[in-house]
Amino acid sequence: MSQTFRNFLLVSVLSAGLAGCASDIYAPPGGGDRSPQPAPQPPTVEDEEQRDSPRLSEQPEEDTRERAPGPGYQEQGDDLSPAAVSLIERADALMADGQPEAALSQLERAQRISPRSAQVYFKLAEAYARTNNLGTAEQFTMKGLSLAGSNTRLQKSGWELLASIRHERGNVAGAEQAERRASQL
Repeated sequence: MSQTFRNFLLVSVLSAGLAGCASDIYAPPGGGDRSPQPAPQPPTVEDEEQRDSPRLSEQPEEDTRERAPGPGYQEQGDDLSPAAVSLIERADALMADGQPEAALSQLERAQRISPRSAQVYFKLAEAYARTNNLGTAEQFTMKGLSLAGSNTRLQKSGWELLASIRHERGNVAGAEQAERRASQL
């Protein structure tokens, strides 16, 4: 390739590039040359005295009758179904026989049956602690505590379980905090 052809090619590529940069990117609809319109002014707030008509957004008065409070999400977890109770009993027997992995299988089935039961999560935490999976055990304990609601017996056992798991993990400060929470219940 000759030097002249290279120079010609370079000049034409640069010219095309500059021509593309020089074009206006804004083309108003209709092809006219219009400048942008100023933004509309926001509506003004009228004084109470100036307003003649009632507001359209006014709501009717609320019903003041008292309603019976129902349990909220954090107030109470699910009760155990008979099938979940049976699976937990099998898991307890398997853990007593030194088979925590088999117990985990039973407890995971119980969790699918009663997914909002704190007891299932605490049993899962115990089984994971026996398999030396302490991080998972702590997480399941925390989930069980979130589902224990206002049941102080469940809360106390959950905090005690969390304290023992944290001791095993070497988290002394966290274990002491969990023990304090358990003693307050």
